[in-house]
Amino acid sequence: MTSNPPITLAYSVDSDDLFMFYALLEGKIDTRGLEFSHQRHDTLALNQLAAADDVDITAVSIHAYAEIADRYLLLPHGGSIGVNYGPLVLAQKPLPLEELSGRRISIPGFSTTAYLVFKMICPEFEPVVIPITPFGRTFEALEKGEVEAAVVIHEGNLTYRERGFHKIVDLGEWWWRETGLPLPLGGNVIRKGLGKEKIALVSDLLRQSIAYALDHRDEVIDYLLARETRTDPALKDRTLLDRYLSLYANRDTLEYPIEARRGIDELFRRGFAAGIIKHPVKVEFAP
Repeated sequence: MTSNPPITLAYSVDSDDLFMFYALLEGKIDTRGLEFSHQRHDTLALNQLAAADDVDITAVSIHAYAEIADRYLLLPHGGSIGVNYGPLVLAQKPLPLEELSGRRISIPGFSTTAYLVFKMICPEFEPVVIPITPFGRTFEALEKGEVEAAVVIHEGNLTYRERGFHKIVDLGEWWWRETGLPLPLGGNVIRKGLGKEKIALVSDLLRQSIAYALDHRDEVIDYLLARETRTDPALKDRTLLDRYLSLYANRDTLEYPIEARRGIDELFRRGFAAGIIKHPVKVEFAP
């Protein structure tokens, strides 16, 4: 035990985040005297925690980093990156993309990357914020006609067909066509106030945790399947879970590729040019 206070570590309720932090949570790696206090929240709540400076390390939407870059560094690992895929816009019936203008459309939060990209595509719509938990609430809103379309992130992207919904646009595909770059959706950030020495140590530990999961994939998938989760119940299916992890917890998660880093810069440049992000953003990576 250490006399130092534990480092607060927050991440999402989704399987890819638990995959990354499994080794740290379950004592599979030597933390070199550091203690971590783990907490899990939905994406919107994580973005709010970072905005309030209430946590040392947290997963955030890349869009959310624009407002916390003065206080947090982006870790060079732990990114969720869509390479010609990403969040989907769904509806109960097929619709031309241009017909989404002016409609009531659910979003998972104004600070999410999905909102930022969709706002670039469709500047005029009526946003309705529906957090990703409880899972299924977004689909329920679509079914009841509370919204006419929905921007869906995470596991719902793999199960929408079985629920009878139609894909209007894949935001990652649109971004790829526009830029030729991967779409950086989420990442992990660390508070600058921890100091250079501790930041470097923690960054190394988190990298080890991700590497452990990638090297012991079946072990971690068994763990995920055995847990009670708040994610899509359909991901209790091993094949579907494996497919989901292949999208958002892969070798790119261990270290941002150069193209993904360029994607982050381009996202902020375009967001600022569109007036969605209010100031230029300088991205700073931890070691």
